[in-house]
Amino acid sequence: MQQTWRCAITAADLGEFGIIARIVGRLPQFPAVLLGPGDDAAVLRAPDGRVVVTTDLLLEGRHFRRDWSSAYDIGRKAAAQNLSDVVAMGADPTALLVGLGLPADTPADWLDGLTDGFGDECALVGASVAGGDIAKSAQIVLGVTALGDLGGRAPVTRGGAQPGNVVAVAGRLGLAAGGLALFHAGRQESFPELADAHRRPQPPYRCGPGAATLGATAMVDVSDGLLQDLGHIAEASGVRLEVEADALPVPEPLAAAAAELGEDPLRWMLTGGDDHALAAAFPAGVRLPEEWRIIGRVVEGKGAQVRGRPELRGGWDHFRG
Repeated sequence: MQQTWRCAITAADLGEFGIIARIVGRLPQFPAVLLGPGDDAAVLRAPDGRVVVTTDLLLEGRHFRRDWSSAYDIGRKAAAQNLSDVVAMGADPTALLVGLGLPADTPADWLDGLTDGFGDECALVGASVAGGDIAKSAQIVLGVTALGDLGGRAPVTRGGAQPGNVVAVAGRLGLAAGGLALFHAGRQESFPELADAHRRPQPPYRCGPGAATLGATAMVDVSDGLLQDLGHIAEASGVRLEVEADALPVPEPLAAAAAELGEDPLRWMLTGGDDHALAAAFPAGVRLPEEWRIIGRVVEGKGAQVRGRPELRGGWDHFRG
């Protein structure tokens, strides 16, 4: 029987400029980009006159694993966690800049998947990958910078929460943490919804600018755990945020996975990261859309805690986790 050999093209075969051409050819440019990839720098529109900027670093083996996530999933997740930071300021995302460290033997089709993941996630908010840089690396490294426009709104910082405000969240909580626990236990196939939540978050993008319009006094992207991120609001605002555990119903798949692993699903919801929900403080009496659910209140004091469950605290720390 005759064997058919397939010759896979790698990053080394393409070379630096071949990689750039391959990436650029798969990425559309939206109207905010006046001059896209190909020059020394990109040129973007800034209608508001102010630019919201955030950056993040993802390391293979630390923030993602290729045996758990496809290239496409990794691109979607890398884009999502940066776009979520922009909307948490009440801004509309406009563009990403991506720095990529790549091993020479990386298959070209893996690179295509990564590029498509970035492109599809950005398309959800009308943002573009406007440029970046590439270098040879022993492992895959992604450095992502996201930019946004406030559209005439004031930025919603972490420092404006006031006693008497209500605390509300939009988006999923605990699913990514449950998925991560399942991967570590080798049980991810039993709960595909949670495994997918770990691979690919679903930030509630429209809720960020919407919260700014509704008068949110403070807001944060929930990336390191709800309690820890609410603690950032508490510290910046000089107040205390109290969460009611009963206001956080546990989704059925999360409850089932926790029972199978002998875990507390509420701990995943309160201290697990990577869902990229939004948490915000609003003036009492504000009528919130259905995407937001009130989970607590702002009072005098310090820190963030769950009423009746003082043992639930903390979240992700890069130098402790």
